[in-house]
Amino acid sequence: MGTDDNLKAAFAGESRAFMKYLAFAAAADKEGRKQVAKLFRALAEAERIHAQSHLALMGQVADSEHNLSNAIDGETYEFTQMYPSFIALAEKEGNQRAVISFRNAMAAEKVHGNLLTNLLEKLGAEKESDYYVCSICGHTVAGYAPEKCPSCSATKEKFKQVS
Repeated sequence: MGTDDNLKAAFAGESRAFMKYLAFAAAADKEGRKQVAKLFRALAEAERIHAQSHLALMGQVADSEHNLSNAIDGETYEFTQMYPSFIALAEKEGNQRAVISFRNAMAAEKVHGNLLTNLLEKLGAEKESDYYVCSICGHTVAGYAPEKCPSCSATKEKFKQVS
């Protein structure tokens, strides 16, 4: 294994740690353990910095056109190949909760791909818009939160504005 392989492994590990620590912080918040939550959020931020550094060193961060194209490729892979195979295996194993989770993610990834493609096509003439993300399934919309999530049927209140 060379340095490029090690950068990829480090990026993956740091990215997983970032997400894991955010989940641990949320769990600590629910328990009312503010100091534990603060430490996990601080560690998550450090892991994010590490991951972004590794990603940049791998040459994966470029101009917006390249980054949008890269993201489209990733999202397309997820909803056309990755999640369909994950769903098939979960169905075969009878793991209905995983099937639902994978289906929700797959539907959101398709929407993400469309949002990215639309923005890439309008690059340079894009109009500013806020985005709203369903906190249950990750469905993402531009402009406003729908009354009901088209993927998981969550109510409008479950959408988080991201600007």
